[in-house]
Amino acid sequence: MNDATYTGMPRRFTLAARLKSFVYAFEGLALMLKTQHNAWLHLIATALVTGLAIWCRVNAADWRWLIGAMAMVWMAEAMNTAVEALCDVVSPQYALAVKCAKDLAAGSVLIVACAAVATGVITFWPYVENRL
Repeated sequence: MNDATYTGMPRRFTLAARLKSFVYAFEGLALMLKTQHNAWLHLIATALVTGLAIWCRVNAADWRWLIGAMAMVWMAEAMNTAVEALCDVVSPQYALAVKCAKDLAAGSVLIVACAAVATGVITFWPYVENRL
């Protein structure tokens, strides 16, 4: 299979196509926020972490850890949403294999979210301790 048969047209670099890819990406993020309740929890957590980091005047090295943790949670939630959407198209009726795929994708979000909480606690602990 060549690029032309995969996409329906030859793949050439154009600025318009690159800009359109950003539009698609933002549409995906908007869809995730519209359809996934947990994405709203991640949004609230992102806002709280960002606010606390600003309040604590977190240094650049610690910002890197916080941004990395938040990005990983958002990426996992986006992949979970994509897996769920694809599973629903492939098998609209109940199937054990689809349940397993959805559960595994959700589990990956849980793993990353727990790691992000641990990262946040470790990162913020010295700042909060100094303010008490």
